[in-house]
Amino acid sequence: MATIRPQTLKDSTRFGQAEWDARVELAACYRIFDHLGWTELIYNHITLRIPGPEKHFLINPFGLHYSEVTASNLVKIDLDGNNVGDNDYPVNRAGYVIHSAIHRHRDDAHCVMHTHTTAGMAVACLAEGLARDNFYGAFLPKVAYHDFQGVTTDLAEQADLVKSLGQANALILRSHGLLSCGETPAKAFSVLWTLERACQIQLASHSMNKPVLPLPAKAFERSSEVANRPNYEPEQLVLDWLRREIDKHDPSYAS
Repeated sequence: MATIRPQTLKDSTRFGQAEWDARVELAACYRIFDHLGWTELIYNHITLRIPGPEKHFLINPFGLHYSEVTASNLVKIDLDGNNVGDNDYPVNRAGYVIHSAIHRHRDDAHCVMHTHTTAGMAVACLAEGLARDNFYGAFLPKVAYHDFQGVTTDLAEQADLVKSLGQANALILRSHGLLSCGETPAKAFSVLWTLERACQIQLASHSMNKPVLPLPAKAFERSSEVANRPNYEPEQLVLDWLRREIDKHDPSYAS
């Protein structure tokens, strides 16, 4: 196969404004993940639905690193994996199988994020899973689990995946990694970042061979009260700040 190189586009004339805005927002997320070190060579995925009744969604071109993803080289596919744009980049099948299952069955899951971070995979390999015994674990209302069935390329696994996720927005893929979903990239990112931080702290605290303090029930109650406070939505503020950080160094994602 020929070497895949990033494409560029100077304007959004190939796309409607709503799709172009979604492309820029998603491309920014890929660069933010790269900035945070949440990359795995050319693997893993973040997907985002394009506004409209078709449930078409955008996914990264298979063969490009997250640092090479731009608004214009994102691939638009339908729920059956068909390319519905004029971009001829390939799509990783595992990414299609996982993400299309969630986009198809969860109307609120407009954005789906999946990572293979060291901390996330380490906790995913533990029989007990997430210990929920640190500050960040208290902010996660529900964490679902999906048993490992091998590389996720078989469509037959989609039903199990959707059942495992249920109505949760955080999913630990056992022996595999972390996944989040949300109505917006900001909400999906907030869930994933919190889950990732909980895994990082667990990995550090449990490695010290000392007793770990359990969290009192009131800690979960208060954290839930804060998270559900009316008009308390810092998720977008966080993602906007990260995007400004990316803009300082390389704003090419918006091309």
